[in-house]
Amino acid sequence: MSRIGKKPIVLPKGIKVKLDNTDIVIEGPRGKLSHKVPSGITVKEEHDELLVSRVSDERRERSLHGLTRTLIANMVEGVTQGFKKELEIVGVGYRAEKIGNGLKISLGFSHPVMFDAPQGILINVEKQIIRVEGIDKHLVGQTAAIIRKFKKPDVYKGKGIRYVGEVVRKKVGKAGAK
Repeated sequence: MSRIGKKPIVLPKGIKVKLDNTDIVIEGPRGKLSHKVPSGITVKEEHDELLVSRVSDERRERSLHGLTRTLIANMVEGVTQGFKKELEIVGVGYRAEKIGNGLKISLGFSHPVMFDAPQGILINVEKQIIRVEGIDKHLVGQTAAIIRKFKKPDVYKGKGIRYVGEVVRKKVGKAGAK
């Protein structure tokens, strides 16, 4: 039995859960998320908790048991608290500004990079920090990864876009090779 899959998901106050045969919809103060539960996995609501169980011990059901429980727990956390990722811009002349619900980023190219945020994502810019927020953990992480991909940190000088707290290992270069 999956150790993660066995753990019940505690539902905080103000969370509404709607269970159909294969769909689960979770509604909270920040919004509404839905997920299609795979066949062979069942979700039950008991005493302000959600219990995820599997029908059989086949390999497919065992692999989906913990995954489904984690996805549902992330949905509950998303509609109550939300998720955020912070990116840091490092480099002389590199800057970002918020335009509508998107970004205009100057990264030393001949043109500024324009990025439109997907539906459900809020982007804020403070000095050299880009903050990506939303209720869907996957969408927040994917959006932050796309923004980081515009200019990954350089291995020689460390210039580019990185996650806050990310450690960039720098290479020595020609002068240090002798």
